[in-house]
Amino acid sequence: MKFIDWAILIATLVFIVVYGIYHTRKNSGVEDYIRGGNTSKWWTVGLSVMATQASAITFLSTTGQGFYSGMGFVQFYFGLPIAMVIICLVFIPIYHKLKVYTAYEFLESRFDLKTRTLAAVLFLIQRSLAAGITIYAPAIILSAALGWDLTLLNIGIGIIVILYTVSGGTKAVSVTQKQQMAVIFLGMFIAFFLILDKLPEQVTFSKALSLAGANGKMNLLDFSFDFSNRYTVWSGLIGGTFLMLSYFGTDQSQVQRYLSGKNIREMQMGLLFNGALKIPMQFFILLVGVMVFVFYQFNPAPLHFNPMAEMAVEKSSYNKEYQNIKKELTAIQNSKKQTSLKFVEDTNNSTTLSLLQNYTNQDLKLRNKAKAIIEQAAPEEEKNDKDYVFIHFILNNLPNGLIGLLLAVILSAAMSSTASELNALGSTTAIDLYKRNLTEDKGENHLVKMTKTFTFLWGILAIFVACFASLFENLIQLVNIIGSIFYGNILGIFLLAFFINYVKSNAVFIAALITQVIIMVVYGLIHFNVISLPFLWLNLIGCLLIIALAIAIQTISKNNDNLVA
Repeated sequence: MKFIDWAILIATLVFIVVYGIYHTRKNSGVEDYIRGGNTSKWWTVGLSVMATQASAITFLSTTGQGFYSGMGFVQFYFGLPIAMVIICLVFIPIYHKLKVYTAYEFLESRFDLKTRTLAAVLFLIQRSLAAGITIYAPAIILSAALGWDLTLLNIGIGIIVILYTVSGGTKAVSVTQKQQMAVIFLGMFIAFFLILDKLPEQVTFSKALSLAGANGKMNLLDFSFDFSNRYTVWSGLIGGTFLMLSYFGTDQSQVQRYLSGKNIREMQMGLLFNGALKIPMQFFILLVGVMVFVFYQFNPAPLHFNPMAEMAVEKSSYNKEYQNIKKELTAIQNSKKQTSLKFVEDTNNSTTLSLLQNYTNQDLKLRNKAKAIIEQAAPEEEKNDKDYVFIHFILNNLPNGLIGLLLAVILSAAMSSTASELNALGSTTAIDLYKRNLTEDKGENHLVKMTKTFTFLWGILAIFVACFASLFENLIQLVNIIGSIFYGNILGIFLLAFFINYVKSNAVFIAALITQVIIMVVYGLIHFNVISLPFLWLNLIGCLLIIALAIAIQTISKNNDNLVA
């Protein structure tokens, strides 16, 4: 990195932090700190909701997903618009009518304190883990790519976020997220057009898409019912809808974003704006990854994109074997480059297409061989290099200045998502656990101070989790897996509260505890390949299971009462 990169990176981050603190310096009272004074317009709500979900993992992992697996991951988001409409029609009117600070307050008025507390605790567990990952994700990748100290990066990102989140609360998060999203969109569009500009002159955008399609990267829709496929139209529409309903409807990190809206209409329009823009945004990010793949059809690509893993192998006794694979890959890449140029000249030539696909398969086999060697030589290093593809492209192919801008994009995304999570963790702890169990009212100033204290403590815990985290497959999948383990259960509690008046608090509480244990066991079976089931279906299973168990427990309880009577 050159001086101009450092200047752009530091200036962007400092501006965001100072802007957030300055614009919220007059915050006073719980209403301002937790609900942002209910002054946000729909576009602020929409961008804030979007920025909360779009962490650094989105830009690093999704581009890597596009590079290796193509456009199919976009199916994961197909349930999002459906969920947005349901939340606008059902969840928001209830939250607005009750004037709640957190989603879990509603559960006490419908059930009881223990059910409210259980839902809040489940949220705190999964969201605190996710907060650590959103810090760790960019830190581990930047550390590997740039040689920066990982622990210092974790601490640095965490401290920056804690500064303005503790200072300004919800409003600070919302106002800074607008700036962060502007940086993110600008950076991604510039990266996209630079990739196209760096392709050979004869490779137009349409021909680049044809080349990507020939390599299996443009398979957008999968209508199969094959449970071995994680991302299909059906898993996105069904499992994705339940995941998005729970995330946007019951996760305080998102609920707090739209509860800051000026009125119910602004809240609803903000969510619908997110629903309309999110799928195109994810489509575009995946397309950036696919175009990076096309770029590397004409330019040398490393055998493995994680530089730390490569360095570890080269220092081991496996170095000679690894270098031989590198030589084989270079030969294949040279042949593939010539074949790719022939293909774009005549995309209908079946012989060229077959040869191209053969080279792609050989390329993949060599990369898998390299991963196996890394596993043997350096098992502590991450052998899955999806998350390193985009950062490798940025550092090795973009001009000075734009490197700083793209790094600012990554860190801005990390900050925006983590800030929302810490803000929600602090608010939920203060409102649902601390305030609710106070024996006397100590006033608003005290509650604001305690909310800031809890936000700070959750920030420290998130840094701690980040410092001791380890990569697990693709990072964006890890975050969604954690959510899927808890979200179905939480959503089921809310759906019982909204629609099934017959079921009472004790039945829901017991059903929720049983469901959480079962879902964790099922995930364990999935993780150890005992059963084959895409993790997205855990959201549906958890939701339906708690509803069925609660109804059954309530029915049995009522029948027993009738027998006693």
